[in-house]
Amino acid sequence: MWEDYVKKYEAITVKSKELYKRALKVIPGGVSHNIRFFPPYPFYTVKARGSKIWDVDGNVYTDYWMGHMALILGHSPEPVVRCIREHIENGFHFGTVNPYALELAEAIQRNLPSAEMVRLGCSGTEATMYAVRLARAYTGKRIVVKAEGGWHGGNPILHKAVSAPYDKPDSLGILEDEQRFTRTMPVNDVEGSGLILRECRNDLACVIVEPVVGSGCIPLDRDYLLFLREQCDRYNAVLIFDEVITGFRLGISSAQGFYRVKPDITTLGKVIGGGFPIGAIAGCSEILKLADLTSGRKWEKCWIGGGTFSCNPMSSIAGLATIEFLEENANQVYSKINKLGDEARRGIDKALNGLKGLNAKTTGVGSLLLTHFLKEEGDIKSPRDRLKTDLEIQRNFYIALITHGVFFLPGHAGAISYTHTEEDIRRLIEAVEKIAEGI
Repeated sequence: MWEDYVKKYEAITVKSKELYKRALKVIPGGVSHNIRFFPPYPFYTVKARGSKIWDVDGNVYTDYWMGHMALILGHSPEPVVRCIREHIENGFHFGTVNPYALELAEAIQRNLPSAEMVRLGCSGTEATMYAVRLARAYTGKRIVVKAEGGWHGGNPILHKAVSAPYDKPDSLGILEDEQRFTRTMPVNDVEGSGLILRECRNDLACVIVEPVVGSGCIPLDRDYLLFLREQCDRYNAVLIFDEVITGFRLGISSAQGFYRVKPDITTLGKVIGGGFPIGAIAGCSEILKLADLTSGRKWEKCWIGGGTFSCNPMSSIAGLATIEFLEENANQVYSKINKLGDEARRGIDKALNGLKGLNAKTTGVGSLLLTHFLKEEGDIKSPRDRLKTDLEIQRNFYIALITHGVFFLPGHAGAISYTHTEEDIRRLIEAVEKIAEGI
């Protein structure tokens, strides 16, 4: 049955297949972002508007990947397009400070509980790299504890235990010495995490976690986050929330407002760029001021550089337009997308469960979701639980959805935007029901 869906996918994406063959000749693996590949090959997108994307073969899909979950207002939302159109003729890269970046930082500051100060950059990877550096500078300690399955960008310190098996290196080219002071812990496991933190307590610089683990779309328990807050306070360590995914998605005050747990540092990306590249570090002013270039000698401060496109005016303008729209319409936006998320998770599981022994579980919170297929009874509470799931069935399930005009990046969390409708969710569930009929 699954093979039929793969054949159908190939039949409707002939031009994409040819483009992928060309790409293999010039790009290693055919893609420049690893997760955008899925077998047999990815389709090539040429247009996006609202909740829909169009590929080179003329297929239209309802999009739940939403630009790596960045597009909370949908593709090309009118408030963002209007602001970009108004400003782009004035120049789209200055290489100097500009008022728009300042206004974006102020918008982040007034909404994010932890954001006493803000530093903008180009990417989430850059933000997490500098967040760890700040934590080490502030505490004078070395050990970084991260979650198993946690992805915090490609910097070597944090590129550990990202995918199973967690005891094996995640990449060639990363020296063992670069991760000498990196430890990992099992999330949503107070006892297991507590053991690791106690072992590291005398040299513990920071703990970094995603409040919703991107790998598996797994929400952390509030009690577990409170436990991490207490442990960091006990051991004089910095608590970092990586909110690149959850920032301004779970609510106007992000996951830290949603869970009512305040970190010392927050890393941001995705939503705050309004569809343009961005990253940010926000947090306690006592920590962030270590990056003040106007004070002290170089060995007395924490060097946070920036890319050529840091504080890019287009990213800042788009991000500011997005946040201002969310501020003005917070109740309407979040109540809608969170309601649609609940409906989608319930509807998908109802359609799949009880079929030939399938144990489907759609994880997530708010507008985030991902469907898993467990090999045995149980639940998905941590990335370790993904080892009990059938990843091949999961991938094939999402390929099947593509042939029904519904796009989730296979194996990765999906996101609902403000432009998605009740009708979109109904069609999603109908597509799952049709697939279920053939299982």
